[in-house]
Amino acid sequence: MAWKFNDASPIYAQIIESIKHLIINGTYKPGDKLPAVRDLAVDAGVNPNTIQRAFQDLEREELVKSDRTSGRYVTDNLEKIEELKKELSKKYVNDLFENLSQLGMGEKEIKKIVSEWKGDN
Repeated sequence: MAWKFNDASPIYAQIIESIKHLIINGTYKPGDKLPAVRDLAVDAGVNPNTIQRAFQDLEREELVKSDRTSGRYVTDNLEKIEELKKELSKKYVNDLFENLSQLGMGEKEIKKIVSEWKGDN
């Protein structure tokens, strides 16, 4: 995976967001073993402590579970994954409406654009 980081938020937060996307889109399936901290750190070009912090936050959110002897795994709780998908979807829709509102568009105009969108633009 090609990791691209920006200065808008901490790297560990961007790693969390990326891993969440990989879980939601099925790249990491429920129950899959995640890469080791060191392997992921090398791949992302970051300090292993950064990956460790991201994994700890994902564990707190119950999206990742840890087995001391064999590593970390994606939760097999499908409801939790679906909940995450809905949560992020709402966030992105809210961001879209906020950004388009800042361009001076009203709710009706935004809804019309969304309903006409075909995804091939």
